[in-house]
Amino acid sequence: AALAAGATVVNDVSGGLADPDILRVVAEHDAAYVAMHWRGHADTMQQRASYADVVGEVCAELRQRVEDAVAAGVSPDRIAVDPGIGFAKTAGHNWQLLAHLDDLDDLGFPILVGSSRKSFLGALLADPDGHPRPVLDREDANVALTTVAALLGVWAVRVHQARASADALKVVSRWQEEVRRRPSGLQFGGSGATGKVGEDE
Repeated sequence: AALAAGATVVNDVSGGLADPDILRVVAEHDAAYVAMHWRGHADTMQQRASYADVVGEVCAELRQRVEDAVAAGVSPDRIAVDPGIGFAKTAGHNWQLLAHLDDLDDLGFPILVGSSRKSFLGALLADPDGHPRPVLDREDANVALTTVAALLGVWAVRVHQARASADALKVVSRWQEEVRRRPSGLQFGGSGATGKVGEDE
C-alpha cells in the first residue's frame, strides 16, 4: 500500500526475514531497499545478542540478506545495508560496529546507520548514579555520531530531529571542501594530534 501511494524506499528492519512476501513486493515495484541486520522481534532479540565476532557475523548475515534480496529480483543497485544498531546488540556490540563500518563497506553497498536516541547513548551519558540519560535528551550525542558517520562516508543516517543532523552534515561537507584544497600529507597540529589529511581518492 505504501509503494502504491508513492513510497520509493522500503526500510526493512528484518532484512526480509519477518515477512516472506516483502522481497517479492519490493522487486515488483522496483523500489529501493534497505536491508537491516536482524535476529528476531523486539520481545526476543536481546536474547540473541551473542556473537563470537560481532563485526564478522553481522557482515556475513547481511551478505546473506542481500543475496536473498537479489535472488528475489531486487536490483543490486537499489540496495543499501544497515548494521542494525541496538537490534540484538549490546552497547559494546554497537560501538564495535560503529568503529568497523569500513568492514561493512566491503560488502559494496551504501550504508545506513540508525542510532538516534538509542539506549547505548543513554548508557554512555548516564548520570553519576548510573541512571541513563532520558531518551529525549540524547540528541546532541546523536548529532556527534551523525558527524562521525559523515566523515566515514556513510550514505544515510536515520534520525528523529533532522535539522541538527542536517546542519552537522553541512559543516562536514564544507570542511571536506577545504581539506581537498590542502596539499597531501599535511599533519594536524596541536594537542598531540597525529592524524593525517590526504587527498581524496
